[in-house]
Amino acid sequence: MQPRISMITLGVRDLSRSIEFYETGLKFPRMESPPKVAFFILNGSWLSLYGREALAEDATVSPEGTGFPGFSIAHNVTSDEEVDRVIEGAVAAGGKLVKPGQKVFWGGYSGYFQDPDGFLWEVAHNPFVWIGPKDEPNCDTPG
Repeated sequence: MQPRISMITLGVRDLSRSIEFYETGLKFPRMESPPKVAFFILNGSWLSLYGREALAEDATVSPEGTGFPGFSIAHNVTSDEEVDRVIEGAVAAGGKLVKPGQKVFWGGYSGYFQDPDGFLWEVAHNPFVWIGPKDEPNCDTPG
């Protein structure tokens, strides 16, 4: 059986601005892709950026939308300090600080930012279990 990769596709208003944000601000590794889409490799999945109007047309829905969309995207890192660095990089690249990094009720450390299109990202460090690839430091996941 071949491995399966999940992909998150965000419909963005300005593809060039969003590519710059994710490539420079968050330092996500970009894959080669056609001019009207951008792919970034994440651990165990991909992030895809696609024009908002075109993505809505593909899904046969309206591109209009406001308010909280009912989800956030989590980016897990290996330390509290890295949470702060990632959020600082996102804000420096044009993101909006929503909640600075801080100790949270479940015992970890996390904060939130919005990307240039308003997508909500949580950056988190979970000191109890590492959910990243097995070859990463601090890997506590079984098997």
